[in-house]
Amino acid sequence: MDGPFPRLGGPPLRPLHPAVIEEQLAAQHQEIQGLLIDNQRLAATHVALKQELAAAQHELRRVAHAVGAMHANNDSQLREMYEKSMKLESELRVAEAMKAELMQVRGDIQKLNSVRQELTEQVQVLSQDVTRATADLQQTPLLKAEVENMKQEVQRVRPCDGENLIAMAREVEKLRAEVANRNYLNPSLAYGGNPYSAAYAMNRASGAPPEAADYSTTHAPWGGAYDAQRTHGHR
Repeated sequence: MDGPFPRLGGPPLRPLHPAVIEEQLAAQHQEIQGLLIDNQRLAATHVALKQELAAAQHELRRVAHAVGAMHANNDSQLREMYEKSMKLESELRVAEAMKAELMQVRGDIQKLNSVRQELTEQVQVLSQDVTRATADLQQTPLLKAEVENMKQEVQRVRPCDGENLIAMAREVEKLRAEVANRNYLNPSLAYGGNPYSAAYAMNRASGAPPEAADYSTTHAPWGGAYDAQRTHGHR
């Protein structure tokens, strides 16, 4: 910048007019003022940028914290969901086991129902048998009474029948002896006469039917055997 002093090593300069110097000073002053204004503007811009940078850093920190919290929350939710899934899987296995057991129980119930039906039928049959047995037991005293009456009647009639048969057998033996004597004394009677007339007359006299004559003559040994049995029984 030129001034009122001469430059060294060169020709001397003419001194400037004061007006020129004032103009130059004014221009320099304006330039300095502009630089100051620019400096102030830059300082304000710098402050604003610093504030914006601080705000941006704060926002970044907030976002990073939010992201970290979100990740932690997501991890917690994922862990919770995993635990729930494991729990549901365990419950599902238990449910499957219970389902299989339920199917088995249903099968057992069906079997028990069939067995119950069979037992019910058997109980009905047994009830009918018990009813019939009860009816038979109710009839037992009457049957016993009838049997006792029949026994008493048989015991009452048996001696009379035995005595009658013995008497008839003895009469038949007598008649046989008489017939044998007659045949011996008169042999013609053995072929021409009626050997059953005397037996018929005896049976008619005793009230026996005509068939008794044939029975007496043909089965006389039975009477003797019966008499011997009766005698042996009395012994």
